[in-house]
Amino acid sequence: MTLQPIDQVHIDTNSAISLLTEHGLLVRTENYCQHFFYHVEYNSKQVQSETLFFCKGAAFKEDYLTEAIDRGATAYVAEQSYQNGATALIVTNVQRAMALLSNAFYGFPSNDLFAIGITGTKGKTSTAYFTATAMNWGANDRTALISTLNTSLGQGEVFKSKLTTPESLDLFRYLRQAVDNGMTHLVMEVSSQSYLLDRVYSLHFDVGVFLNISSDHVGQNEHPNFANYLFCKEQLLLNASTCVINAEMDHFEEVYQAARVSTDPAKIYLFGRAGSYPALDLAYQIEETDLDGSRFSLTGVSDRGSALTLDGQYFASVAGDYNVGNATAAAICAALGKVTPAAIKEALQNVHVAGRMEIIKTKAHGTVYVDYAHDYASIKRLLAFLKHQQGDLNQVTVVLGAPGNKGISRRPGFGQALSEERADWVILTTDDPAFEDPQKIAAEIDSYIDHDRVKKVDYVADREMAIKRSISAAKPGDLVVLAGKGDDHYQKTNGTDLPYPGDISVATQVVGALEGSGSD
Repeated sequence: MTLQPIDQVHIDTNSAISLLTEHGLLVRTENYCQHFFYHVEYNSKQVQSETLFFCKGAAFKEDYLTEAIDRGATAYVAEQSYQNGATALIVTNVQRAMALLSNAFYGFPSNDLFAIGITGTKGKTSTAYFTATAMNWGANDRTALISTLNTSLGQGEVFKSKLTTPESLDLFRYLRQAVDNGMTHLVMEVSSQSYLLDRVYSLHFDVGVFLNISSDHVGQNEHPNFANYLFCKEQLLLNASTCVINAEMDHFEEVYQAARVSTDPAKIYLFGRAGSYPALDLAYQIEETDLDGSRFSLTGVSDRGSALTLDGQYFASVAGDYNVGNATAAAICAALGKVTPAAIKEALQNVHVAGRMEIIKTKAHGTVYVDYAHDYASIKRLLAFLKHQQGDLNQVTVVLGAPGNKGISRRPGFGQALSEERADWVILTTDDPAFEDPQKIAAEIDSYIDHDRVKKVDYVADREMAIKRSISAAKPGDLVVLAGKGDDHYQKTNGTDLPYPGDISVATQVVGALEGSGSD
């Protein structure tokens, strides 16, 4: 991934000191010298001459700073002093300092964008794609997108994302590039980790969307407990001018009160299923849902909800009745961004999200579904929806795994969801094991499965082989669900991103080998 050159930007020692002081981050300076910095970096191997270097991360080593200076860094920002003679800005929090200074270095680019931030335990990516598609429909393709799947900055600059929300320095570089490419709007997923690790420190959103919250991302290398997870997600609402909140979510009152701390109640929009909450601004009603999508209606309930002029019939092209709420949130965001209802309707029926409810229909091996579902709630609702749509089935096979060193709470959740929805055959496999043994992860999931409800559980370490085995054994009328990875093309293993074709690609190849031409 190579970005286009950015117009000359810089920051100097004195302005950096002023900003850090203003935000209460500066402890002291060492070996002061007035430098002009034409580059900012945290990766020593990317350093050029006249670079301001950030010493960040628990695994940071002084050798990285030495290499940065050798490559041309003239000053560094750190939480401790390194005796190397370079100009040093010692700060209380290097992550916040990096976010603040890189935002300033790139000229506070979000000031030139109508920025929409989306958070939630599930549904962020689908909502981001719904929203970005609607915004592009009404803003002549001038909407940048930063999502779990892809980053799109305009002028053909589209690349796979490494993180749901990038490191702050990368994020502000992307935003500057988007502005330089003529983008006027921004839609981005905002993870809880981005607030825990101060990746979005100093970034303000025009609209903040809170979809839902459930127990996830708690454990080693993530949030210490659910309270911290919820607190970090709520920060989006505290840093947004207008808030859009799903009134049906768990912990709604806590989230709503958090929004009211810094947002005028007149700028808080509540949405949900018709009749689900007494003070909705916009209500949706599902009229028909199938494997092609959902037909639904929107009705303004309050005066400000009616002022959005969204009343009418819609079709959401991503399957799953649960995606109607995501589409509703997107419609509100687009309306706030001055997109017409007609453009919103057209956009919502033309959305495609890779790895979300992708369908492969076969001639003799059932129907294969690929979805990013990766926790209790998403697995349960996915299986319930598919079983309801498919009617009488011969067998339901689910292939899944759990990541290592994070989201430990997912493992009992998987066992519970698989048991409650009575999957017939579960093949446990590898899914980003990190530094854990994938077989031990699988054994832990298996320990939470009720074997009186789930007929058969197997372990196949190689994910491609697990997918091949599941589809090969399927018969007409069977359902095969490939859950967890979606369109992810890596297996994170022992600190390395190992290339992986992706579940859709693997499944398509398997079907093609079994049936010649592949899917219908």
